[in-house]
Amino acid sequence: MCGIAGTYLWPDGGPLTDRLTKTLAHRGPDGSGRYDHAVGAGSVHLGHRRLSIIDLSETGAQPMALDGLALSYNGELYNAPELRAELSAAGVRFRGTSDTEVLLQAWRRWGTDCLPKLRGMFAFALFEEGTGELFLVRDQLGIKPLFFVQRAGGVAFASELKALAGELGGSLQVDNAALIASLLYYWVPDSRCAYQGAEKLQPGTWLRCRPDGQVDRGRFWSLREVAEEGAAFDGEVDLHEVIAESTAKHLLSDVPVATFLSGGLDSSYLTALAARSQPGISAYTIGFRAEDAKFEAMPDDLKYARIVAQQFGVDLHEIEIAPQVLDLLPKMTYHLDEPIGDPAAINSFLICSAAREAGVKVMLSGMGADELFAGYRKHLANLIALRYHKVPGAVRRPVESIVDRLPVASAKRGYRSVRFAKRFLSFAGLPEETAFRRSYTMYDRTELLDLVNPDLAADVDSVLTEHADTYNDQALDDFVNRMCLADSRMFLPGLNLTYTDRSTMAASTEVRTPFVDVEVVRAAFKIPGNKKIVGRAGKMALKNAALNILPSEIVHRPKGLFSAPLRAWMSRDLAPLVREVVNDGVLVSSGLLQREALQRMVAEDAAGQEDRGKHLWHVLTLEYWYRNAMAGAK
Repeated sequence: MCGIAGTYLWPDGGPLTDRLTKTLAHRGPDGSGRYDHAVGAGSVHLGHRRLSIIDLSETGAQPMALDGLALSYNGELYNAPELRAELSAAGVRFRGTSDTEVLLQAWRRWGTDCLPKLRGMFAFALFEEGTGELFLVRDQLGIKPLFFVQRAGGVAFASELKALAGELGGSLQVDNAALIASLLYYWVPDSRCAYQGAEKLQPGTWLRCRPDGQVDRGRFWSLREVAEEGAAFDGEVDLHEVIAESTAKHLLSDVPVATFLSGGLDSSYLTALAARSQPGISAYTIGFRAEDAKFEAMPDDLKYARIVAQQFGVDLHEIEIAPQVLDLLPKMTYHLDEPIGDPAAINSFLICSAAREAGVKVMLSGMGADELFAGYRKHLANLIALRYHKVPGAVRRPVESIVDRLPVASAKRGYRSVRFAKRFLSFAGLPEETAFRRSYTMYDRTELLDLVNPDLAADVDSVLTEHADTYNDQALDDFVNRMCLADSRMFLPGLNLTYTDRSTMAASTEVRTPFVDVEVVRAAFKIPGNKKIVGRAGKMALKNAALNILPSEIVHRPKGLFSAPLRAWMSRDLAPLVREVVNDGVLVSSGLLQREALQRMVAEDAAGQEDRGKHLWHVLTLEYWYRNAMAGAK
């Protein structure tokens, strides 16, 4: 895992590449390098920061240049041994054992046709000296990031937006539509970027820059097509075998590997499988201060993590999350690149920081299982909403009136069941796509329009239309798999993979996601929705697979939360900051957000009538991000 940066046909591209690469030092503290070559009257420069995982010697150093090809690569290829064997059989001779060299030789032999063969996570820049062309490529599912800016026939790119924004900030303008999208989702979708003029290379695509200044784009993998092919499958899937094989491949490393172990199904399943391959493997878990957990009505996940660790001989490290949130908030906002309002990023950062101090560079995460196998509460809730439509209005209205008056918290504790009931009734009567959007986003259209500057109404509608277009861009008859596809195209790359990459790389740690694997994804969409949600139980296909190795008390335990005690933080640690931002913050003074709407949110949350903790947390993250953006634009 590494950080990459570079320029192509860009004035002063060499010095700029050095500065971009320096900003990414946390992604690769083990080494750095730069490659330079002429392109007509201009030049190309590839920068690299190395986190050495496979082939720790200099034969794995980057950028790697060999016989007319140069590569700066961020990621891991889990099928590198198989590709190496195939290439060796065709006469290729390798200098070292790195997957970087395997990728370079695969490109030499197959060109862009090698891309569908790759199984792993990756973003890379490859330059062909013979043609003078530069290719930028991103993995099938968007696990690894790549940002770029095009200007006057030239391109500058980097693994993180902060590098480009820091160097080009004076010429990059904040994209208000992206900020509205972040308010809606509490993250910026992969299709948008927080700055106008900057882009995210889309998952499963490549971009080719030519010496004449022309730029081509291509797609080598489509999640929608995989889902539609899966829907036509008529057979049984041995899901346990697929996941076990993926987990084994994700253990490929020349340095120690550990796991996240929350005690939930996904992390427990992966930890058990990993422990079978590597007895005594380490795992890291988190707990919260007792008063915070009680106030938030959070489940006790630690006891389940201990059960798994004891049964499978795992070396468990427990970390209590009692962070200095006032100090961590601006730090995490910086590292996350864009305004992301999920406090789970703090958990990931603190876990990986502890692991890194213990000498661990690689962690396995259960990320992606909920999206692929319908494990979120919203999936079951939307199914229930279909039945709720049929309940007569005369019955629904009194129930809705009662729930509306119930408090979500008292002075000492929160009431999760009331929060869930209020959330459910906010979308239960809406059409499918709108209901699905409302089941996991922060505001409806009216609330968004009330919150932002009235001049941004067109941007609000653009963001909402984009969600509808993405959700409806499929031909699946299966409602559950329609939701899983939408989540895997939007929620997974836009939020979960993004915060995982940025927060863990901030601690110079590589996190691997065995569920977010092309073969696991193929298997997931071959499973019909009625085997994913059975009765009132979600993720049943995965649970049945996990019973091959996990005890029932872990498989069928109540769903845990990899989150944080936001209400406790908001009412205590962050209360003064909330008041400052709502009344005198940059978002309000600039006119982007409406002070009165924010004040109503604070009042509703303080009274315990509505749960606005997540809304207000995201306003704080957006405030810090916007302050930095405005400072960089000067």
